[in-house]
Amino acid sequence: MYKRWYDIDPTVSLAVSLMRNANIISQYKCADLIVQTSKQQGIDLSDNILTDAFTYVLRRWYDTDQKIAESFEYLKLLPIEIQKEVALNIINLLQMEEAG
Repeated sequence: MYKRWYDIDPTVSLAVSLMRNANIISQYKCADLIVQTSKQQGIDLSDNILTDAFTYVLRRWYDTDQKIAESFEYLKLLPIEIQKEVALNIINLLQMEEAG
């Protein structure tokens, strides 16, 4: 059994791990990519229960920043195939950021 929602797929898990270890600027770029892709897929958080990202207990590393927490809520709502695509894009983006 998986403890975290993103561990269901190894690519998504890797992307989240890399994003966690990236600097805040790179994390924001990844967050923007997630939100943009999600909105292109027709996902809107205003249709969801989450209206204030900080109304729940901050337990996860990404909960401490509203922009990143919101992007992960979008990512969770994507179908797994699209999550994988986004994960690959995050990995590529972070590799390009690291290469400088």
